[in-house]
Amino acid sequence: MAENSLGKTKSMYPKEECGVFAIYGHVNSAELTYYGLYALQHRGQESAGIASFDPCQTHFQVCRGMGLVSQVFDSHSLASLQGTMAIGHVRYSTTGSSTLLNAQPIVVSCSKGELALAHNGNIVNAVSIRRELENKGSIFQTTSDSEVILHLMAQPAQEDTFSSFLNALQRVKGAFSCVLMTTKGIFAARDPLGFRPLCLGKIENSYVVSSETCAFDLIHAEYMRDIEPGEVLFIGEEGLKSYFINVQTTKKAFCIFEYVYFARPDSNIAGLNVSKARIQMGKELAKLYPVDADIVVPVPDSGNYAALGYAEQSGIPYYPAFVRNHYIGRTFIQPTQLIRDFSVRIKLNLIQEAIRGKRVIVVDDSIVRGTTARARVVNLREAGAKEVHIRVSCPPHRYPCHYGIDFPNPKSLLANQLAIEDICKYLGADSLGYLSHEALIKACLEANTEFCTACFTGRYPVDFDPDFDKMILERRSFFEHVTK
Repeated sequence: MAENSLGKTKSMYPKEECGVFAIYGHVNSAELTYYGLYALQHRGQESAGIASFDPCQTHFQVCRGMGLVSQVFDSHSLASLQGTMAIGHVRYSTTGSSTLLNAQPIVVSCSKGELALAHNGNIVNAVSIRRELENKGSIFQTTSDSEVILHLMAQPAQEDTFSSFLNALQRVKGAFSCVLMTTKGIFAARDPLGFRPLCLGKIENSYVVSSETCAFDLIHAEYMRDIEPGEVLFIGEEGLKSYFINVQTTKKAFCIFEYVYFARPDSNIAGLNVSKARIQMGKELAKLYPVDADIVVPVPDSGNYAALGYAEQSGIPYYPAFVRNHYIGRTFIQPTQLIRDFSVRIKLNLIQEAIRGKRVIVVDDSIVRGTTARARVVNLREAGAKEVHIRVSCPPHRYPCHYGIDFPNPKSLLANQLAIEDICKYLGADSLGYLSHEALIKACLEANTEFCTACFTGRYPVDFDPDFDKMILERRSFFEHVTK
């Protein structure tokens, strides 16, 4: 595994972004937030946090920690989070390092009172805004891009919390689906292009907000609707109040990779169930790249439904020959370079009897660096596979994402460096087929939105700093410090 200039280990996998959750008006707000975060754990496993507020008290209660939801919270910490409203966050660091300092919700006390923010997405002009605010005397406590929203709110130009939040959101560019808790209620906001999901639900007489609807299912909340791109929703004593950020564009750019990989299959986003979209991707893949074979094998878990679609369309039997170890996280760090595919083997093992002598179609959601895909082909050959045909349920990843997914430098993206036929040779497969851009859009036609496909096409809907990457704020802070 390579390391960047700050010594942080780079993973070979695409990384999740974050998940946010909020509830207003429930006596068990923190406990329900805990379960909501449990349902959103797939969106981030580095840290988790909950902030709650009891109107009988004067300050927010906060619990944050590194690790999974089950590792951060216990019965004692949940009991300390009293109140009738709460917000929560699970994080994978897409801007800023993975440290407790950057765990969310970020809680501050300023002229607008106490504020707590949980954010999913990337603010692509965070560096220039931060530099401007620091020149005015702002002191930042994290290297997360999310913090600039709170500093913009603390500026004296606006007197009330609502105006300051709205104006802050009009200043920032990029992707944000966020929840903001004040002592008066909870704001839920989504960027004008709608990069990241955010939805509204109800449990009893209380309102809930979540990155995905799967969290509603767990706590038996009723899904009401998606929060619209550009919408700022306030939940308070008088119920719901909806506002919209003043922007000139009507186009939308929902991240289509949510359907391919990130979102849970039991979630519904923009009117389309995620598992249904993946099954359709598999069917389109089978139409584009048919091949004579004996079994269709999914790469669990995000490849399961695409493989099912491929099997249904092709008539070739579906067989889950890879067995996943569910006790290993998505970002397992291999201990040495001597066992190059150790992280693959410890996460996925093969039922060799199902593979031996068979012509195998392997359906995966994506190939990023290609290291794991290549190791899987080796494992299949060792298990006695007669042929190995790889099918990928999205187009080749050729460009980095700047809106909340930690895709690596383009030089590390296999499809950016090699032609498809050369990728097939590198993987050691008998054939390779990627879903086309047109077929991917067709598979998601039922979604009531337009899509961002920049990681496939290089066409970015929002301009960004060309030097922008995950560690830009760490580099900026370090080099500005040592040169003064």
